[in-house]
Amino acid sequence: MAVNLLGCFTIGFLWNIFENFAYSPNIRVFIFIGILGAFTTFSTFGLESFNLIREGEIKYAVLNILVSNIAGLALVFIGYIASKYLFILLR
Repeated sequence: MAVNLLGCFTIGFLWNIFENFAYSPNIRVFIFIGILGAFTTFSTFGLESFNLIREGEIKYAVLNILVSNIAGLALVFIGYIASKYLFILLR
């Protein structure tokens, strides 16, 4: 979960950078899909949730699903905002 949440923050942070500078679409695809896609995997999240359900740990499975999704979306937003503020401070 920690890796996926870190990846969410990172993609939000980098998205703002890519919006403010001219980069090749190929570089953007390589970083977002190649590097971050390999760093965080939805399949691992799915397997962890499935195993928790299979083992009867329904509360932990629901908690894993909710925290991963809600915190993940929040961290994309927070990363994006953090990057915007960093640009303001560096100007």
